Amino acid sequence: MTTQTANQLDQKTRDIVKSTVPVLEEHGTAITKSFYRQMFNDHPELKNIFNQTNQRKGDQPKALANTVYAAALHIDNLEAILPVVKQIGEKHRSLNIKPEHYPIVGKYLLRGIKDVLGDAATDDIMNAWEKAYGAIADVFISVEADMYKEVKNAPGGWVDFRNFRVAKKVIESDVITSFYLEPADGGVFPPYQPGQYITVKAEIEGQAHNHLRQYSLSQAPGEEYYRISVKREEANGDYPEGIVSNFLHDHIHEGSILPISAPGGDFVLDQKDDRPLVLMSGGVGLTPMMSMLETVIKTQPEREVIYIHAARSGKYHAMKERVEDICNNHSNVKSYTVYGDPAEGESCDKAGYIDYEWVDSVIPTNDAAVYFCGPKGFMRAAYQILRKLDVADSDIHYEVFGPAEDMSA
Repeated sequence: MTTQTANQLDQKTRDIVKSTVPVLEEHGTAITKSFYRQMFNDHPELKNIFNQTNQRKGDQPKALANTVYAAALHIDNLEAILPVVKQIGEKHRSLNIKPEHYPIVGKYLLRGIKDVLGDAATDDIMNAWEKAYGAIADVFISVEADMYKEVKNAPGGWVDFRNFRVAKKVIESDVITSFYLEPADGGVFPPYQPGQYITVKAEIEGQAHNHLRQYSLSQAPGEEYYRISVKREEANGDYPEGIVSNFLHDHIHEGSILPISAPGGDFVLDQKDDRPLVLMSGGVGLTPMMSMLETVIKTQPEREVIYIHAARSGKYHAMKERVEDICNNHSNVKSYTVYGDPAEGESCDKAGYIDYEWVDSVIPTNDAAVYFCGPKGFMRAAYQILRKLDVADSDIHYEVFGPAEDMSA
């Protein structure tokens, strides 16, 4: 589909789009900021799809700019960006992005290009980008159509949102609470792959629009529920407290109803690989790691597992007892704890932050599959350490909570 779509563009159009690559590299984020500003002004109802904190931080405009840049760079061969398309498509499917949204996005993306480039955005450039956007949108729509079909046809699968009831609410630490979700209709629901997430639709009284947030499933598949473990996001500097996380902590209780999407995401554990498995998490980044850990002790009980978790201190460390229990009952699993600011008398394997020498001392081999997730600072550090340890790029897997980002940058 991607090759056919690219071939629909004439050579002149492709040449013009490619000629704008240097401009996109320099001005891409300014273009996407203009795009979002105008689109939200004219279509405020779309704010419910996008995390507005990510907008304020600039993460979402930067991620979109990188995608537009990559599409322009590879306009002759859109198959080169297919992995990125699929990753974004998973998020779009989970958020219930539909084909009718794409013309709206195209309209304001072109406006953003024109606004930022001014007179440099000639008619030829604008016409070329209009054609190119249509081709790129067709690729996304095609990929996402397959995803919608797959999730709908899965046993117990559904499209859009389905009501789930909170069967249990468990406080895991001072800032993290788990919610156990079961179908309100009592029907079957599909399994998932360890590492995947769901989208929660928060219908908050007094808010002009609903809010959508994606949360990793923090338990192994095959249980009679989905479990998400949510960190309460406090106000931080210029950024207000998390609207949805605080709503869940304060107003969602056992018996409450939450509309959710079917599980999705491509950050998943490869269970065909039997080499040593290294899991690394920081803070609430433990959620997909716990799903992977709980899975591997069931499906690969002999596989060597090293789990490293970093938290501010013990009171912020969720599921510590569960990991200890797993280690006590599975000799192939070892866990290490890093506390940035341990309380007096509090034990941990390392105080401060992860570093190359310490990680090298606890990972038995660099011929291992490594998965990590957490705050961006933690993830950048983890990535650089793994590269210094000569772990192969193909063995390094990570997920960013929010818009995708390259940890090597």
